[in-house]
Formats: sequence, C-alpha cells, structure tokens
Amino acid sequence: MVKWFWQRDAAPRRTLALRSRGEQSDATRVDFAELAPELDRFLGQAAYLQLGYFETLTRLIRATPELAEKESLSRAAGAALTKHRGIVDIIAARGQDPTQLMLPFREHLDAFRRKTIGARPRETLLAVYITAGMLDDFYLALASSYGETGRRVAEILREDDARHEIVAIIQETIESDEEWRSLLSMWARRLVGDTILVCRAALRPEVLAVEEARIEPVYTELMGAHARRMDAMGLAS
Repeated sequence: MVKWFWQRDAAPRRTLALRSRGEQSDATRVDFAELAPELDRFLGQAAYLQLGYFETLTRLIRATPELAEKESLSRAAGAALTKHRGIVDIIAARGQDPTQLMLPFREHLDAFRRKTIGARPRETLLAVYITAGMLDDFYLALASSYGETGRRVAEILREDDARHEIVAIIQETIESDEEWRSLLSMWARRLVGDTILVCRAALRPEVLAVEEARIEPVYTELMGAHARRMDAMGLAS
C-alpha cells in the first residue's frame, strides 16, 4: 500500500477516561453512552471537523512564506484529510451519503472555525492545535458508545495527526520573542470556551436539560488534557 508523504506510523494516544472527580471515594462513574448523540450525528460531525482542520491548515500553507513551514503544515493538513476520508469511508460503507450526514453541521461548525481565526497566522495555527486536540479527545471518548463502528472511528482518530509539526513552529515562535508567549497564552484561553460549547452542542439534546454537574466531569477531563498540551508547548493554560 502506498503511503503519502504526510502519513506516518500511528502513535499511541491517550483516551479520555471520563469519571467524576470523586471516583476515588466511590462516586458514580459517568456513563458516556447516556450523553452520546445518535450515531449519524456523531459520524457527520466527526467527519466535518476533520475536513475543517484540513481547510484551515491549507489556508495557512498559502499564507506561509517559509518553505520549511509549508512542508510541516502540509503534513498536518494531510493527516487531517486522511482522517476525514477514513470517517467518510465508514459512512459510505453503511450505505449513507457522507455529504448529507455532514451538511446539518456545516453552518454551526464553520461559524466556530471563523471564531478561531486569529488576527495573525500564528494565532490561527495555535487555534487548530488547541481546538483539534480538545475535540479529537472528545470524539474519541464518544466513540466508545457505538460498538464496532465506534471502534473503527476511534482507530482513525488515534492515527498520527502530525500536530507535533505545529508544536515545533509554536515553540520556535515563543522562544524567539517572549511577547508571543503572553499573546498566545491569552489567545488559547479564549479558544477554550468556544470549544467547550461545540462539545456541549454535540451531546444528546435532552442531556442539556439536566444539571450541569451531570456533564461537568466530561469538561474536567478535557481541560486536564488541554493543560498538559499547553504545558508541553511552554504556554500557560
């Protein structure tokens, strides 16, 4: 099988273990299956999100003058497109039209992406890394609710995303100018709220009527993973 230049061997990925903060004291474990949306909704959103990452990264490639950075961004964009195609193949194998499954979420997710376009390319690049990381974690956790189909989606989401290329660019940027460190840290904090709203909108509509404490452990896990990504880049979360 031919491997394109952006494809690499899959790297291990941590799966969110959704549980309440007090699990050590026998608190009730969160049953994600009760929160997960219907399968078609899950597949349509997951596929369109990956397409969105690809589109944003492609625009950044065009806006980047440095050839080395273009190469790095092309690998990250290619990985997102590969994941998109993988989920689309799952949808098609189920006898459904991928476009029709994604269409209901286009307006909402495009609006979210527009909100994460920064005033500078570096802000947009960080936005891809932060939002894609949080949402991939979220959909990877949701996948456990859908049996064999969910297992196949999880395998796709665990594939190498080449986002270490983004991290390298961000780290080089903040090491060259401390003002960038402060600016990007503030920008990342602005992104978190909008990303959590996308996660919330993906859950079963009836779940949104229950107490916030019922859903809160989901966000706790996402924020923990987000903080670790920020720390790894040398940014304050």
